Amino acid sequence: MEDSSQMENVMPDARGVSLQAGKGESARTQIPTVNPLQTEKIRLRALEPRDVDLLYRWENDPEVWKVSNTMTPFSKFTLQEFIKTSTTDVYASRQLRLMVEDWKGNTVGAVDVFDFEPFHRRAGIGILIAKDYRHNGYAEEAVRCVCQYLFSVFQLRQVYCNVMVDNEISLKLFRHIGFQPSGVQKDWIRTQNGYTDVLILQLINEHEK
Repeated sequence: MEDSSQMENVMPDARGVSLQAGKGESARTQIPTVNPLQTEKIRLRALEPRDVDLLYRWENDPEVWKVSNTMTPFSKFTLQEFIKTSTTDVYASRQLRLMVEDWKGNTVGAVDVFDFEPFHRRAGIGILIAKDYRHNGYAEEAVRCVCQYLFSVFQLRQVYCNVMVDNEISLKLFRHIGFQPSGVQKDWIRTQNGYTDVLILQLINEHEK
């Protein structure tokens, strides 16, 4: 449950986001902007026991398996244990899952931080947006938010993701945010139609030397 790619379709390959608070600018100003875990559209929060049904549905969706390197279904017990043992201490676990909520309280997806390396100051990221909430800009908003969080709180030098070369939606999204392709993993993912390459994309924090 860690990986990085298909944005609004996905959970990025290989392990990886509109709030209407009211009409007019006065409604928007009611939403705090100093918290690195939230924007005007979404907020990122820790896993809760109530998330087990959502995770069960998402993790057992064959559409997601292609990009999450999953080959077998997850039981609710396994996911309950995952939530129970999950920690927000990324320094200890080297990974972190955050749920994505809109400002109406709907849980629209999840962001994964994986391979966190505090010495090298880097981490991989992955994103999944639930089918009912895709094509609303939540994926981009969540990726921007988690990058802001990792850069400002953990002072990381860079974040990266792995995206299959035929995943045009994710490639377009990451590039729009500022990620740059830096390498190719040849024949990295085996599919029903053979092997496919995976692109490595990086976003460098130019404010952190």
